[in-house]
Amino acid sequence: MTIAIGSDHNGVALKEALLQSALQGHTVRDFGVFTTESVDYPDIAFAVAHAVASGECERGILICGTGIGMAIAANKVRGIRAANCSDVYSAKMSRRDNDANILCLGGRVVGPGLAAEIVTVWLNEPFAGGRHARRLAKIHAQEESAQL
Repeated sequence: MTIAIGSDHNGVALKEALLQSALQGHTVRDFGVFTTESVDYPDIAFAVAHAVASGECERGILICGTGIGMAIAANKVRGIRAANCSDVYSAKMSRRDNDANILCLGGRVVGPGLAAEIVTVWLNEPFAGGRHARRLAKIHAQEESAQL
């Protein structure tokens, strides 16, 4: 699987830990950042979200201090379903029921061990389809009719 990953300055350490653990064996495109110098998280979120929305990457992972800012920014890109998860169950359900294509994590919220578990479950959980596909179709229809 090809995965786009990016972080702001608060997520660099967790991003590096995931690259050395849960993301081994995957093709990863790293959109930065690579230092703890302050940056604007929307720039990274938009780059990763566009890579996923265009099909260049199958899924994305974004990391900031809480994951909240990254999720808000990524969800502004048409076709993105970014979920901010800090536990394994939420990550699993974000894939199963919502077909989330970007996982957002908080570098100040989850440690590297838990983050690796979350990522592993999120990458392996399939979308259930069925009634959930009908619901996503309604979201997609709203997205298409909105002036974004």
